[in-house]
Amino acid sequence: MSNAAKVLLKVIGAILATIVIVVGGYVAYLELTYSRIEDGVSIAPEGYLAADTSPVEVGQTYTVATYNIGFGAYTPDYTFFMDTGVMADGTPTRGEHGTAVSEESVLACTDGAISVLQGLGPDFAILQEVDDDSDRSYHVNQRAMVEGAFPYYQAYFASNFHSAFLAYPFTDPHGRVSAGLLTLSNHAASEVVRRSYPIDESFPWKYFDLDRCFMVTRYPTSDGHQLVLVNSHMSAYDAGGVYRAKQLDLLCGFMADERAAGNYVIVGGDWNHALAGSVDLYPSEQLIPSWVSTFDDDLLPEGFSVVVAENLADVATCRGPDIPYEPGVNYTVTVDGFVVSDNVRATATNVDAGFAYSDHNPVTLSFELVAGQR
Repeated sequence: MSNAAKVLLKVIGAILATIVIVVGGYVAYLELTYSRIEDGVSIAPEGYLAADTSPVEVGQTYTVATYNIGFGAYTPDYTFFMDTGVMADGTPTRGEHGTAVSEESVLACTDGAISVLQGLGPDFAILQEVDDDSDRSYHVNQRAMVEGAFPYYQAYFASNFHSAFLAYPFTDPHGRVSAGLLTLSNHAASEVVRRSYPIDESFPWKYFDLDRCFMVTRYPTSDGHQLVLVNSHMSAYDAGGVYRAKQLDLLCGFMADERAAGNYVIVGGDWNHALAGSVDLYPSEQLIPSWVSTFDDDLLPEGFSVVVAENLADVATCRGPDIPYEPGVNYTVTVDGFVVSDNVRATATNVDAGFAYSDHNPVTLSFELVAGQR
């Protein structure tokens, strides 16, 4: 072997060794920084601490809104790297970005989502994908922005995404993320607890999925029971819905126990299931994505039902972010909404925000606690 060949082999060997060291070091870094938040952590209130301490009145009408604000990234033309799809002609599609396109875009989307929420004027609000210090959203503190926009509400925040630096996609790394669920209310809660969902903790998927959870806020009611309001965000990229099924089992057991105790239960948020038969309800030039699981009332414990939005056929709550948004082209579905116990009388509306500030539209619930339904 010539000296030149030996030198070339040494160079190639050094390059390969460097790659192995870098990749191995990065995997070790991910593993050392990986952790899950324990189940049952108490959440302290933030914001306006002098919120109404009177009980929630049985027989009075209240409103609650749910809104996944998508970490301020999702302008209508934004696409996300983890989302894939297939056009009707069989052409595969995939999103592009790992981060928002700019800090200005995050601020504009967050301000827009806040404006939509303020226009709804709910008594309670449950938000998902709220960043407080993330590379993907240019470290814009959405949590502080939302809380500051509702100064007369108590706020409760539960972390559900606290990752190390994620170096993928290579051209636009998702980076380090700190995000969670945010619940706002103009009544003071008596107790708030974060409950951990089961997730896929296999390598390497555990680094990319969220530390999924649901947050339980309890409000005393005028008849001596409790309004139990749940803010939930289930897994999205879950082939076959295996972990969503486990998450739903946990949640349903919790719901059944609360109903048996005589409490009023409202569960809302981003279910990442097609609710109320919406899996193929809306016009689209795309096939149904592989991540979609259907959700029916027979999955729920006795005494619970999905509140079907009165305008379900006209307004979807989620658009596929694998391609820029174009009405009638993207796959759309309703995955956001509410489930209530049978002692809660409720109507729901899907709010048409045009996917202007998120890949989700909000949903509002008008509800009344009904005495004697135990």
